[in-house]
Amino acid sequence: MSEHVYFITLALPAATILIVFGMRYYAAVQQARARLANDDAYRQTAEKAAAAETATAGALAAIQASMADAAARLAAIETVLKAVE
Repeated sequence: MSEHVYFITLALPAATILIVFGMRYYAAVQQARARLANDDAYRQTAEKAAAAETATAGALAAIQASMADAAARLAAIETVLKAVE
């Protein structure tokens, strides 16, 4: 057997092992990047939800104040109508 063939038969399995480990490392890096991007997307969604919740709470407080004012006016109108009867 010639030396070139002998070295090729030794180098090919070693190169295959290195390629497989390199591919696994690359896949792990890509998964980590995807997970980080996904976490950032969840964080942004949570921040938007918190902001929307704050805005909704403010709107609800304004509606409740308006309803309380309308109820007070209605009560005043009822007392005036009862006094007129």
